[in-house]
Amino acid sequence: MPVKDGSIRRRLEAREETLSPHAARSAGSRGRAVPEEPSHLRTDYQRDRDRIIYCKAFRRLKHKTQVFIAPLGDHYASRLSHTLEVSQIARTITRALNLNEDLAEAIAMGHDMGHTPFGHIGEDELNSIHPSGFKHSLQSLRIVDQIEKDGRGLNLTWEVRRGILLHSKPRGNFLAGTADEDLTLEGQVVRISDAVAYLNHDLLDAFRAGVLEEGDLPRNLVSELGGSHSQRIDNMVSDIVSSSWPACGSKAGEDRARGEAPTISMSEGFQG
Repeated sequence: MPVKDGSIRRRLEAREETLSPHAARSAGSRGRAVPEEPSHLRTDYQRDRDRIIYCKAFRRLKHKTQVFIAPLGDHYASRLSHTLEVSQIARTITRALNLNEDLAEAIAMGHDMGHTPFGHIGEDELNSIHPSGFKHSLQSLRIVDQIEKDGRGLNLTWEVRRGILLHSKPRGNFLAGTADEDLTLEGQVVRISDAVAYLNHDLLDAFRAGVLEEGDLPRNLVSELGGSHSQRIDNMVSDIVSSSWPACGSKAGEDRARGEAPTISMSEGFQG
């Protein structure tokens, strides 16, 4: 079977045509800042994911913490473990909603590469001393555009870059949907998957550090979300899929016709 004639990539792109009408398709990407010959084995989004995984900034995630500045022990969440959890949750949701799993995975893998060491405190400190402020999402984009590969950047597709830039939740209810015409549904999935991941592993870390005990959790929260880590994630993901299904079907087309962007979100009961 010929390998370098592009037939394998075209077959993968053809599979994307079976996705939701509102899913992003690599063949329809807005492209890269510097045009390139397509891969013969991978779609553009798969190629972006691989570039991120093999870059130096991705490897540095293993030494960065989430919440605790210098936790004692190997079982606290790191930026790397968080990134892998976000990717897994996002892939589960996109697969269930018939969206583009490769795009969601690429965005998830790159979304936190701009974070500082020392958890959120590190970002707050840099933000306070830098004249222009500091946001990790902007730094993540700066890394993939200007810093990696000795300043050449990774030359990622527009959709992946946009998803990385806009992955942070706006102030307010970060489990509610936030429509954005310039953010793909896959990008919205990563945004809400980020929240699901950190809410749950931060809770585990709090238990591990003795800051909280499981008995401290409100009864209504345990009743709604579940009494274990796995139950909470499963219930939250299931609710997202159920609440977001209209955004991926025919109703989304009607919404777009009225100028309304479809939204990935949780039900109001879970948001509370």
